[in-house]
Amino acid sequence: MNTILLNGIIIGTVSFLIGGGLSYFLWNFAIRRKKESIINEAKVEAEVIKKDKILQAKEKFLQLKTEHEKYINEKNNKINAIENKAKQRENLISQKIEETQRVRKELDVLRDNLNNQLELVDKKNEELEKLHKQQIDQLEAISGISAVDAKEQLIESLKDEAKSDAMSYINEIMDEAKMTANQEAKKVVMKTIQRVATETAIENAVTVFNIESDEIKGRIIGREGRNIRALEAATGVEIIVDDTPEAIILSAFDPVRREIARLALHQLVTDGRIHPARIEEVVSKTKKQIEEEIIEVGKRTTIDLGIHGLHPELIRLIGKMKYRSSYGQNLLQHSREVANLSAIMAAELGLNPKTAKRAGLLHDIGKVPDEEPEIPHAIYGMKLAEKYKEKADICNAIGAHHDEVEMTSIISPIIQVCDAISGARPGARREVVESYIKRLKDLENLALSYPGVSKTYAIQAGRELRVIVGSDKVSDKEADSLSYEIAQKIQDEMTYPGQVKITVIRETRAVNYAK
Repeated sequence: MNTILLNGIIIGTVSFLIGGGLSYFLWNFAIRRKKESIINEAKVEAEVIKKDKILQAKEKFLQLKTEHEKYINEKNNKINAIENKAKQRENLISQKIEETQRVRKELDVLRDNLNNQLELVDKKNEELEKLHKQQIDQLEAISGISAVDAKEQLIESLKDEAKSDAMSYINEIMDEAKMTANQEAKKVVMKTIQRVATETAIENAVTVFNIESDEIKGRIIGREGRNIRALEAATGVEIIVDDTPEAIILSAFDPVRREIARLALHQLVTDGRIHPARIEEVVSKTKKQIEEEIIEVGKRTTIDLGIHGLHPELIRLIGKMKYRSSYGQNLLQHSREVANLSAIMAAELGLNPKTAKRAGLLHDIGKVPDEEPEIPHAIYGMKLAEKYKEKADICNAIGAHHDEVEMTSIISPIIQVCDAISGARPGARREVVESYIKRLKDLENLALSYPGVSKTYAIQAGRELRVIVGSDKVSDKEADSLSYEIAQKIQDEMTYPGQVKITVIRETRAVNYAK
């Protein structure tokens, strides 16, 4: 029984082991087959993915190749167009060079012909001089006196007769001119109005300060005039308080001083406190305010024109141009105009427009110094530019724009031309007060230089000159002749607008005293 049980256990154990081994073998075989199946599927799938990626890469390559070929073709077309344009320009330049050479040859031929003609003219002149000399020698031999003596005798004999005839002829012409003077004067006035913008000289020397009521005039004048005296002493401006309603006139030739006086008066009237101490305080503050405004205007001008790197002192002088005028033309606007014109002209000529603009803005910097120099403004402006480290070509353009120094820079003639363009437009400029006063003094001194003249007065803004002569030195007939001679000399030697009437006054006075 035990043997049978033991055998059964052994058989069972052996069967279990055999079954387990067989199951393990079959399980491993199934797993191996599964792995091989998965690996084969993965290989197939990887091969499909590989083929897809290769196809995508080929498509991408073809697309990039097409785009690159298109880009290359566009570049080639642009290069071809540029080459064609360059060839056309080269042909045009060649034609211009050939035309220039042809014109030069023609000019050389004309120059040679002109030289030949001039030589021929010189020879003819020499022959004429010889013939003229021979004729003079023959006449001197016949008359027994020299040509110089004969000329002096003839002049002396005809001098008085010529004067009388000339005066009669002049009087006839003047009588005839008076008949048509009105019509001719209208024509002259119409043409002048069309071409010239006229302004009176006083408009450049006065500022009108408007007030609300005439009561404020008394407060501005102050007790016994102390306020107005303090204001005039602080600003250097003449303050005219007259019967003009609601207005006070500020008179001074310095526009900066006039502006300081105007702003100070405005602040004093607005504040209401007007006394000498307050006046000095307000004027001092206003001067600082004007100085700050001058610097701000200079900075704004350089920024607007795109000019950089200027010395601060030059910027201040540029701002000061706002309060200066050149023959009635605002100096800052004139300088800006010259700067822009110079830049445009330099650009057209292939030069540096920034350098030209810089020189154009600074060309009149010598007109706004803090002190009055004794040298021309162009030379003084050049020295200022050199002092503040401006380049040599800019300094030369400033100094040479009125031909005071030799032009060594290529932009110098551009600045000179643009300065003339800006100032030469009809109505752009007018006579300044200084030149007006100088003209009147020259007019009086010219008449005073004649013998017998005791006093001269230029009146009616220089349109009439009254000449007072001594009755014992000049006769009535000589007074008529003197008037004509003075008129002729003024016409030949002076420049003046319109016409000048010369009135010679000869007065005889008999004075006695009853005792």
